[in-house]
Amino acid sequence: MEKHLLRSESRYRLALFVIWLSPAFWAVNYIIARRAPGVVEPHMLALGRWALAGALLALMARDELWRERRAILAVWYQYLVLGALGMLVCGAWVYIGAKTTDAMNISLIYAASPILISMGAVAWLGERFAPRQMLGVGVALVGVMHVVVKGQWTALADVKFVAGDGWILAAMVSWAFYALLQKRWPSTLSATARLASICTGGSVALLPFAFWEALQPSTPVWTVQATFLTVSAALVPGLCAYLIHGWSQKILGTSRVAVTLYLGPLYAALVAWGVLNEPLGWHHLVGALLILPGVFLVTRSVKG
Repeated sequence: MEKHLLRSESRYRLALFVIWLSPAFWAVNYIIARRAPGVVEPHMLALGRWALAGALLALMARDELWRERRAILAVWYQYLVLGALGMLVCGAWVYIGAKTTDAMNISLIYAASPILISMGAVAWLGERFAPRQMLGVGVALVGVMHVVVKGQWTALADVKFVAGDGWILAAMVSWAFYALLQKRWPSTLSATARLASICTGGSVALLPFAFWEALQPSTPVWTVQATFLTVSAALVPGLCAYLIHGWSQKILGTSRVAVTLYLGPLYAALVAWGVLNEPLGWHHLVGALLILPGVFLVTRSVKG
């Protein structure tokens, strides 16, 4: 009994640590989305990303997947729905939206995602959310907004919404449902086997759209650069980020994991500085001083 408690405590502490990593992996998607137009079409990129990630996951969990094949087939519709939400809408549609909208609009829209998830987790899943956690959400949101508007709050009045914002808005709502349904539909599968099953559902949902793109005369010829972008998307913002998110959500709960999405704009700024040589400003530091304590207030609540 004591060994079981120690093991549970160890998993709990590990989950608290790794949830800070998944937004960093997702931040790589900003670079991929920026460089994909003209190189690879959105649905083809998303299909390649999740088909490759799913194949690697299936290889790692092949024994479990074969052993649980009947249980998986019994709820096949769940994996198709989760795949459509997490891989089609939150994958390809983000790449489509990035063609016509800018980073400020994307960040503004996605900043609402953790709030939507937290509200859904409390109302729909019955998760507890203490006043201190609510304060943490608010503080982190202010930090996100400070990074997004670069410390110039009057810039909010100048934000103009375009067609791409609709795609990003749909992706944001879809991500909230993806996160909530994973808890609403509990599974005995390991994080690896479950994500492999979801990737299969996502690939099925993406296939007809990718096939249609491949038939268009304007579709660019597949190149080494397209392969590099696809493999990078599969391994970093795909495999690593989703595995961490799914595993930690099982242990910590939906609302607490969701708030770490606020780290996205901050990590994206660091990635842009390190990879794209974009300058860091004081607004990034001020944002960090708000985001990090806000996330800490939410994630440090007692288990229950």
